[in-house]
Amino acid sequence: MTTPHILSRRDFGLGAALGVTGLLVSAPSVMAQAGLSAADQAVVARAQTYLRGLTSAQGEFVETGAGGQRRTGRFWLQRPGKMRFEYTNPEGLLVVSDGNNVMRYDPRLEVFRQVPLSETPLSTFLSREVRLDQGVRIDRVVRRESGAFALVARDSRRPNDGSVTLAFAGDPMRLQEWTVVDAQGARTRTQLTTLRPAGGLSNSLFQLRDPTRRPGRNR
Repeated sequence: MTTPHILSRRDFGLGAALGVTGLLVSAPSVMAQAGLSAADQAVVARAQTYLRGLTSAQGEFVETGAGGQRRTGRFWLQRPGKMRFEYTNPEGLLVVSDGNNVMRYDPRLEVFRQVPLSETPLSTFLSREVRLDQGVRIDRVVRRESGAFALVARDSRRPNDGSVTLAFAGDPMRLQEWTVVDAQGARTRTQLTTLRPAGGLSNSLFQLRDPTRRPGRNR
């Protein structure tokens, strides 16, 4: 996700991750979603309980872009406000939120960009109190006989911006992947090859200084 002041999901190179932000919710807000059956509401409530507990985690991911481009890496998150996506392919690409700003560094292009966390979809995902009834619309709940399920959602304030599908395994319950479809129909899929709770994460994981700033260099 290309300008210093507005970074899109695609520009950051983390489109799929950012698309998931609006789906972490508190159970009492499920009923605010019009059009969901009682069975669908129960599934959403189950997902919400799981996601609300995902306050500190780490794992590995595989991201596949619209053109088939494949990226891999590791991630860490710690709510409120902090996350790190560290790409191993392409090596060195970083997306970090320190609680105030989201920063992206691409060492191949030697480009560093920064935007306030509040101006990105991550602000919802990383907030202390995430809510479904504040700007997020669940369009559909897909349930499988195996117990697996998926939630299809979009930003109710900008419904034409695209959608995100968040998929879970049923038993044991686990966030498996998410797929973002943008306004142009481009699809980005992120599969979590591992996901586990993580306690005692170092604050240094969520810090990123601008590597392109050098002494005596005008900016």
